[in-house]
Amino acid sequence: MRKLTFLNTMSRESEVFTPINEGEVRLYTCGPTVYNYAHIGNFRAYVFEDLLRRVLKLNDYQVTQVMNLTDVDDKTIRDSQKAGMSLNDFTAIYKKAFFEDLETLNVEPAEHYPAATDHIPDMIKMIETLIEKDYAYVADDKCVYYSIDKFEHYGCLAKIDRENQMSGTRVKTDEYEKESVSDFALWKAWDKADGDVKWESPWGMGRPGWHIECSAMAKATLGNHFDMHTGGVDNMFPHHEDEIAQSEAANGCKFVNYWMHCAHLRINNAKMSKSLGNFYTLPQLIDKGWSGAEIRYMLISTHYRASLNFLIENGAEQSESLSNARSAITRLQNFIARINDKSDGELSPELAEICTKAQNNFLDTINDDLNISGALGKMFDFIREGNRVLDSHDTVNHEALINTLKYFNRILDVMNFETGNDVPAEILALAEERQQARTDKNWGRSDEIRDQLKAQGWVIEDSPTGPKVKKG
Repeated sequence: MRKLTFLNTMSRESEVFTPINEGEVRLYTCGPTVYNYAHIGNFRAYVFEDLLRRVLKLNDYQVTQVMNLTDVDDKTIRDSQKAGMSLNDFTAIYKKAFFEDLETLNVEPAEHYPAATDHIPDMIKMIETLIEKDYAYVADDKCVYYSIDKFEHYGCLAKIDRENQMSGTRVKTDEYEKESVSDFALWKAWDKADGDVKWESPWGMGRPGWHIECSAMAKATLGNHFDMHTGGVDNMFPHHEDEIAQSEAANGCKFVNYWMHCAHLRINNAKMSKSLGNFYTLPQLIDKGWSGAEIRYMLISTHYRASLNFLIENGAEQSESLSNARSAITRLQNFIARINDKSDGELSPELAEICTKAQNNFLDTINDDLNISGALGKMFDFIREGNRVLDSHDTVNHEALINTLKYFNRILDVMNFETGNDVPAEILALAEERQQARTDKNWGRSDEIRDQLKAQGWVIEDSPTGPKVKKG
C-alpha cells in the first residue's frame, strides 16, 4: 500500500497511518444532533468525513464507518417541547431530512447509524463501570458526574492546562467552554423541563448526558479501541475530550489512535450557525438553482483543516464559491463530451503513460493529509494533457481517458458520465447556460433555451444533482 499520512489532532503532528488490523479501518464520525435541519456548515464536516472514507477505500482499505445520530440531548428536548411533539416524532423529521441531504450530496452511506435513544442500556452500563472504578460519583442533585481530577490525562486532546481545571465544581449542560472546565454530567436526574423524556436507572429516572452517548455507541459498534475518530473542530472540546476520559477510564485501554478535525465553514467571513440565524440549508440552495454536485464540489475542494469562506450575495442567488464549483464541473463535463465526440481508437503508449501518471499523482497527493486542492491540480493537469492529445489525434482511446476520470470521481463524485456519453458539447453548453439563467431568475431566457433544445431533439430534466439532458 502507498504511504498515507494524516495530521493527528492528538499529537498535532503528521503521522503515517497504520491500522490496528491490516487492511481494515474502523472509523467513528460525529453525526448530527437532530433538532433542526442541517445547514451547509454542518455538511462541511460530513463531506470531509466522506472524503476521508473514500480516500481510505481508494487505498484498498475495508472501512467500517459509524455515524451517530444524537436524538436526545438538551437541544432536542428543548425544541421538541416548544413544538409540542414527542421526542421521537420530533427528531424523526430531521433524521429523514438528513438522509435525504446526504443522498443529494452523494455522501456514501456509513455502515452503522446508531441513535442515542437505542443505546440507553449501554450508557447506563458504562456509567456503572465508571462509578465502580471511582471515576464518577452521584451528587446531591441526584445526577452522576465524571470527576476529571481522577483521569490523569484529562485535557490531552484540547491541550488544557491541568492547573486551571476545576475538579469538584460541576457543569450540567451538554456544551461549555474551556474556561468552564469542571466535572461533567454523565446522567441527568429528571426534572419537569424534560417532560416525558426519561429512563429508569440505578440512580432514578433521568437521561444521559451528551458525551456518554458517543462513548457507549462507539464501544457497542467498534469496540473498546479503534482506528480513527473525526468531527468538526468545535467537537474537540468538551465533547471529544470527555469521550476520551470516559472511554479510557471505563475500558482500561487507549480509545482512538488517530483524531481528525475539520475547520468551520464561514459565510462572508462570519461564523455560520443556527443560533445566529445566518445559515443555509441544502434545500434552500437547491431552490436557488444550485445543484447537489456543485455544493459538494464547493464543500470538498478546500482542505479540511482550512476555514472555508462561503461567499454569497442576494440571498444565495449569487455565490462566488458555488459559481467557481459550477465552472469546474462544466470543465469536467465538457472534457467528457470532447472525449466521446472523438472516434474511439487504440491505446497508444503516450496516452497510457499520461493516464497512469495522472492516477498515481492524484493518489500520492491526496494521501498527504487529504490534500484535495493539490489533487484537483493534478486532475486538471491531466485534463490539459488530455485536451492536447484530443487536439492532435483523429482517434483516441475512450476507455483510458474515461477510466482515469472515473478514478478521480471515486473521490469527487460530481461527474455525470451517462450524460457525457452521447450529448454533444454544444448541447451541454446550452444546458449550462439555461442553468445559469435559472440561477439569475431569467425565466424568459431559460424557456427560450429549453425550446431551442427541444427543437434540436433534446429534453432537459432538472434534478437535485443538476440538469440532465436526454434525447427527446
